[in-house]
Amino acid sequence: MTASAPGEGRGFLYRLYSSRLRRLLTPETVPHHVAMMIDGNRRWARQSGYATVAEGHRAGAAKMHEFLRWCDELGIRVVSLYLLSNDNLRKRDSQELSDLIEIIAELADELSQEPGWRVQHVGRADGLPADLARVLKTAEERTAGNTGLHVNLAVGYGGRGEIVDAVRSIIAQHQRVGGSLEELAASLTPEQIGEHLYTGGQADPDLVIRTSGEQRLSDFLLWQSAHSEFYFVEALGPDLREVDFLRAIRDYATRDRRFGG
Repeated sequence: MTASAPGEGRGFLYRLYSSRLRRLLTPETVPHHVAMMIDGNRRWARQSGYATVAEGHRAGAAKMHEFLRWCDELGIRVVSLYLLSNDNLRKRDSQELSDLIEIIAELADELSQEPGWRVQHVGRADGLPADLARVLKTAEERTAGNTGLHVNLAVGYGGRGEIVDAVRSIIAQHQRVGGSLEELAASLTPEQIGEHLYTGGQADPDLVIRTSGEQRLSDFLLWQSAHSEFYFVEALGPDLREVDFLRAIRDYATRDRRFGG
């Protein structure tokens, strides 16, 4: 009898454990909407010995495509990916930002080719390079009629800015029908603000996942995540494994959600 290589044995045990985790999950316990903060791409590139951090961003983008497939297979209906913040646009080194914009454009185009998936840009298009804004718009238009996995791409995004934009939209709408600011102030509700967010009409995220061990929101979905559950993974973004994802979903399924109670 031929002995199995050590790596083959570990691979078998990994698949066995993953299958066991999947069997523990039921459609009733799987979150409807998952938000993912992919973090640690730059550290991964440096630790891996790459000359530029662009290789980390590229590996992170590939991992996000894989992550979306895991979500789709598990029956999750909406996934929001934090890809590029407004702060990133202002603070990143120009070459790194240029590489990152190109990688995000490639990812958006790839995702829009997935059968049944719907891609939506959430963020300010007017602050993005014209080529990236055009790719995001094309991805939205190409997938507008799809009813499968709904993928929100947060690009040029900031949670505080989103709330400001929502309030401005509400004021402009109220003025168009001749209402006064006093009337608006008296009638404004959280539900009304929610309808005018970039994600208006969508359910808020049930679960927010962040990689690389960082434990902060970084201006991501501030309004929408008011009652979300959070799960932090130590692995750097490109190193995220399916078993890490399944553990996050299993952990979510065991929590008693009290929605602020």
